[in-house]
Amino acid sequence: GPSPWREGSKDSRVVKFRTAFLIFAIAIIATMTTSHAETFSFDSDAPGALPKGWRQGVTGRGSPRWTVEPDASAPSRPNVLRQSGSGTFPWCVRPEATLADGYVEVKFKPLSGHEDQAGGVVWRWKDGNNYYVARANALENNVSLYYTENGRRNTIKYVDAPVPGNVWHSLRIEFSGKKIRVILDGKPYIEVDDGHIGGAGAVGVWTKADSVTLFDDFSYGAATAR
Repeated sequence: GPSPWREGSKDSRVVKFRTAFLIFAIAIIATMTTSHAETFSFDSDAPGALPKGWRQGVTGRGSPRWTVEPDASAPSRPNVLRQSGSGTFPWCVRPEATLADGYVEVKFKPLSGHEDQAGGVVWRWKDGNNYYVARANALENNVSLYYTENGRRNTIKYVDAPVPGNVWHSLRIEFSGKKIRVILDGKPYIEVDDGHIGGAGAVGVWTKADSVTLFDDFSYGAATAR
């Protein structure tokens, strides 16, 4: 009988469709890949000091204290980055890491704090007074997204979420243009469009007030333009 693979046959069309779909899927995945991805576990840094290549400060007033410390509960042992000082909004950033679009992710463990028990990440950080920040708070059991402009923190969105204290959590932010997605422990809680702070900036971690918080496995990656 006639070959089922003759041009124009149903089987031929199915193969062509599957091939075209596969090429399309690969192209889509390629546009979502990231470049310049890095992860910091702080395990090669000297305890008692800032990790190499990082800078600390505070938005507002206070005396933040960011140090690498050994911690038996660290997701990747032996070290973590610990904030044990206090200030309006303590931050610790990696100035070399400048990206406009991509992701930033960290594991954090809120230990203590009477005013707050917060763990957050910053991105598009221009300086200590201008950046985006998303944070989870163990005292309030919520996740929130802000932009800080001229030293003033402005709320974009709050969402209730379980954030038990003395437990490791993961916080991931994905951002592209005006689109921002905030993911806590693998679950998306906030998806919004906001254009207050554009362009490239540094990435890092953040706390509030008297929060004593541990951080580990900090990673980021710039979105690849295709």
